Amino acid sequence: MNKAIDIIRSRAIYAFLIIMVIFFTIMNGNFMTANNLLNVVKQVSIYGIASVGMTYVILLGGIDLSIGSLISFVNIAAAYFMVNMNWNPALAIISALIISTLIGFANGWIIAEIKMPPLIVTFASQTIFAGLAYIICNGRPISRFDTSFLKIGQGYIGVVPIPIVIMIVCFAVGAFILTKTYFGRYFYALGGNEEAAALSGINIKRVKYLVYALSGLFAGIAGIVMLSRANTGQPNAGLGYEFDVITCVVLGGVSVNGGSGKISNVIAGVLIIGVLSNGMILMDVSSYMQMVIKGIILLLAVGSDCIQQAGLLKAKSAA
Repeated sequence: MNKAIDIIRSRAIYAFLIIMVIFFTIMNGNFMTANNLLNVVKQVSIYGIASVGMTYVILLGGIDLSIGSLISFVNIAAAYFMVNMNWNPALAIISALIISTLIGFANGWIIAEIKMPPLIVTFASQTIFAGLAYIICNGRPISRFDTSFLKIGQGYIGVVPIPIVIMIVCFAVGAFILTKTYFGRYFYALGGNEEAAALSGINIKRVKYLVYALSGLFAGIAGIVMLSRANTGQPNAGLGYEFDVITCVVLGGVSVNGGSGKISNVIAGVLIIGVLSNGMILMDVSSYMQMVIKGIILLLAVGSDCIQQAGLLKAKSAA
């Protein structure tokens, strides 16, 4: 019986996704069209890519508020390399991704070594790199990229947009790391009980370095895809993205207390945010009301997780 209940809980997110699709299809006939559904997945590709790194961070019981600023910073850095410094697109992309990974690593180092709260460290990082993005471009957008670079965000493989392909690859890599490597087991162990993980021989500091570095890397990939899609580098391109990415991850069942969650359910969380945003636009819901609704959804998702964790703790105490 308990196993059946666990299966129902793990699939509930997909049931909710189906209900949302049915609802918006009834409300607007244009929703259930091939072009619109493909557009929904394409629109959430940025969230999906960045959510992989955020999943690791939240599995540790941490948080990364710097993702939005990293997306903006990579936008400007890669654009500056290609336009102002006339670098080859491949070199610009690799350099920008190395920078974003190092920024994530620095966040992890400060959190692990100085033991500062992740909320404070990543909020400070968010502020720093948001400002640096504006300094690099003097507050002006950067454009005029090589056509080969634009294929990343605007090209197709068959009928599938390349951003969707990149998102799928990122999810596949993310799931592989969690389920097939000892690093993935370390993430769960550290999020479940950091003290017990340390006693079992896990190098806590190195795991935190790795997790935040990966968060920076995936945020950087999202920034590159966004830059290519928009065909212009904007210093505020990733503004507020951390909120939507966190919502996707928590909605996908990754516990804010750490130690539990799956990439497969995060995919559903990403799609739900995409369906919700697209459906509300088709229904002509104002952008302000969309913010309210997304905030309520995040609150409900976190509240549900807290109630479940409290129930599990109570059950363990009774046993």
